[in-house]
Amino acid sequence: MKLEDQAALLAGKAIARAGDRRRFIIALAGPPGAGKSTLSTALAAELEGRGHGAAIVPMDGFHFDNAVLETRGIMARKGAPFTFDADGYLALLKRLRQEPDHYIAVPVFDRRLDLARAGASIVAPDHRFLIAEGNYLLLEQQPWQEMADLFDLTVMLRAGREELRQRLIDRWLAHGLDEAAALARAMSNDIPNAELVLGASRQADLEISTEA
Repeated sequence: MKLEDQAALLAGKAIARAGDRRRFIIALAGPPGAGKSTLSTALAAELEGRGHGAAIVPMDGFHFDNAVLETRGIMARKGAPFTFDADGYLALLKRLRQEPDHYIAVPVFDRRLDLARAGASIVAPDHRFLIAEGNYLLLEQQPWQEMADLFDLTVMLRAGREELRQRLIDRWLAHGLDEAAALARAMSNDIPNAELVLGASRQADLEISTEA
């Protein structure tokens, strides 16, 4: 299914399910490399195109800073569940649900700078549809599973393990690593994280394949 078709499908389901709710939160989960950011952007644009305010609330904005990871000795595992402020993300989602009339700042991860930028995005009262996007949103572990009641529609993106492997290697190559280093980074951290998402997440309302 093409990206635009995926976005149109999700937008239609969200609008139909939303009814008269002031705020509707879509959880878009999946392993690293599955295409969550790309689909989130397309979905937000599709919703906006249909006359509905939409904003993306990325889990990646809650990455612990590199200095924290280095102090804790877990820099090599950046991207694993324990390298995020999951409680902070949970608190933000609760506030977004409970305060639909407020302007609320959202941190966004800057891949170029490799750090989260506080207040880099604003969720406004006219953003009725929010797209929570991240690897672990459906993970059956604390505190991630506490987010379940905050989501109105859950979506899991899936791709074959070999395709994910190649996408993740290509991602590191694009960051300037050579082939050996890119393979090592993908296999030592990204692939274990992907296996965790695929094996330990609860069933979503909808699953979408992003196979090429």
